Amino acid sequence: MLCDILLCTSTATFSQPEITLGIIPGSGGTQRLTHLIGKARAMDMVLTGRRITGIQAAEWGLASRCVEEGKSVVEEAVKLGDTIAGFGRIAVQAGKEAVNGAMDLPLEQGLRLERRLFHQLFATQDQKEGMAAFSEKRKASWTDR
Repeated sequence: MLCDILLCTSTATFSQPEITLGIIPGSGGTQRLTHLIGKARAMDMVLTGRRITGIQAAEWGLASRCVEEGKSVVEEAVKLGDTIAGFGRIAVQAGKEAVNGAMDLPLEQGLRLERRLFHQLFATQDQKEGMAAFSEKRKASWTDR
C-alpha cells in the first residue's frame, strides 16, 4: 500500500488476515487501506480477513493496474518505469508531491500545494520545451531544468 504505482496479476490475492490472529493490521495498514478503497471495503477486508483477487484490487483502487493474463508483471513494470522516466524529472517529482499531498492534507491545503507546484513548473525550461514540443508535434527533449 506504500507503492506509488502497484501492478498485479489477475491471479494475485490481497488480504488483511490479521483478524484471524486476534489482532488488526498495524504500521498504518487500516489507515492506508481506508484511504485507498473506502470505509466499507476496508471494514470488509479488515474484519473478515477475506481475500480479494488482483482484478478486484485494481477495480477497488488497491492496485493501479492488473496485468493481462499471460503478460509478465515485471516486464509491464519496467515499461511503466520507462514511460515515467521518459518525462521531465521536475514534473514527475511535482506530480508525486501533489498526489501524496492529497492523501495527507485537507482539500484546501492540497489545492494550495497543487497550485504552487503548477505555477513553479511554468518557470522551468522543461515546461517551455514540453509546450513547444506539443505544438510542433514532436517528442520533448527534457533538461530537468
